[in-house]
Amino acid sequence: MDSSNIGLDRMRTFVRVAERGNLSAVARELGVGQSTVTRHLNELEAAVGAALLSRSTRRVALTEEGRGYYAHCLRILRLVEQAGDEARSMRGAAAGKVRVSCTAALGVLHVCRLIFDFQDRHSDISVDLSLDDERIDLVREGVDIALRLGPLTDSAMKLRALGMSRRVLVASPAYLAARGRPRTPADLVGQEGLRMSNIAGSETLVLEGPGGERHAIPFGGRFLADHGLAVRAALAAGRGFAPAHRWLVDDLVAAGTLEPILTDYSPPPIPLSMLIAPERSGVARVRLLADFLAEQVAAIPGIAAAPGR
Repeated sequence: MDSSNIGLDRMRTFVRVAERGNLSAVARELGVGQSTVTRHLNELEAAVGAALLSRSTRRVALTEEGRGYYAHCLRILRLVEQAGDEARSMRGAAAGKVRVSCTAALGVLHVCRLIFDFQDRHSDISVDLSLDDERIDLVREGVDIALRLGPLTDSAMKLRALGMSRRVLVASPAYLAARGRPRTPADLVGQEGLRMSNIAGSETLVLEGPGGERHAIPFGGRFLADHGLAVRAALAAGRGFAPAHRWLVDDLVAAGTLEPILTDYSPPPIPLSMLIAPERSGVARVRLLADFLAEQVAAIPGIAAAPGR
């Protein structure tokens, strides 16, 4: 292949391999065989006249020449996509795929519905939704938008504060009948706490009292989970108590399946943020979905406006 005839598909394959570091993962993402990915890379390196990737049995890494070429490819592909967006915008249309990553339980219970509403308004935009409570490398995974709970330190992404997720202490009537209703934070010591195993510091329950005082209580029990929906199910089954996001349990409280406890004491709210890949923020369909989610997330139960909004 002559260097003047390098196709954009070869560049896209190279960029995704550089970001993911795995040929088979990129093949699955692109819906092609791994041999096609390998052929694209070989043809691109032959056309460029330099080794762009260092490959071993375990990983793929950029060479020094590859790092420079990767940066140029990103700029070229971004310009091509923006040119298409501008052409479509002249006829009032935005189209294509947006990849979204979201905290799992929030995504299942609420964000799916918001995406459905968005697609009813923008029928030419497809959404690839990934639900995961683990912190992932958004650039490596090719994510455009991510919704995340908790403090964030990823300075490589554009961050929009969406609000604060308020929490409440809850337990089922059956659990309270068996174990007794706590009257003070000290009464929680030794009770069955339902804890998220993938949240740092979750072995201590922090509560703010009516006068602003802070209570730190050892928190634990026989059931740990790494998924909010599992904690929701355990609460409903009477397996213990937990500090739960309002959006996770408000419907169960309204139905009487769960009851708030120690209502004069509250767990501190958790920030809810949106991360946007900087090189994707100018893409029309990404911008449309980001703006829509930022506006609509305020309607989710228990989400209060972020400070300064």
